[in-house]
Amino acid sequence: MHIAIAGNIGSGKTTLTRLLAKRLNWEPHYEDVESNPYLNSFYEDMQRWSFNLQIYFLNSRFRQIIKFREKKKTIVQDRTIYEDAYIFAPNLHEMGLMPTRDFENYQSLFELMNRFIQPPDLLIYLRAEIPTLVDQIQKRGRDYENSIRLDYLKSLNQRYEDWIDNYQAGNLLIIDVDDKDFNNPEDLSQVIEKVQGKIHGLF
Repeated sequence: MHIAIAGNIGSGKTTLTRLLAKRLNWEPHYEDVESNPYLNSFYEDMQRWSFNLQIYFLNSRFRQIIKFREKKKTIVQDRTIYEDAYIFAPNLHEMGLMPTRDFENYQSLFELMNRFIQPPDLLIYLRAEIPTLVDQIQKRGRDYENSIRLDYLKSLNQRYEDWIDNYQAGNLLIIDVDDKDFNNPEDLSQVIEKVQGKIHGLF
């Protein structure tokens, strides 16, 4: 089974991926952050590196999905290929940070890839307000995230909400994270109960 966790920067995807994998004996797959050769450059100059970064993520997540097919375990994935295509790339284009010809090239490549992949069995969306995102981003202290602009986060949040409102590709669980701490055993147990309830409804 393929479980995917979606959400804006700082919403808690990586933390929840790690904790679900540990508690439910799932295999975690994380977003490629530490070894990403474009991330630092992107936050320093978004317009120059936006296309390179999005292509890198698209390639990385497509390869992940292909690997999922070869495994007979339940996979929990930190961020989906759909977020790149429906949220981050269009947002960069709309903000004037990705030229139209690059965006159209990106879209064409995603549309081709999309013909060969299946959506996750369960999509978990972590909904968070901007203050929560900013607080989480500051707590984890990644240097390259210090320059993230509030208007960038707000624009992404709106795109996430629009995407989720129209999501019909499969089972969906929305978790409001503003009043939750996944490292709190009680909060985590509540989330796991909801996740298992959705999973059992799949069969």
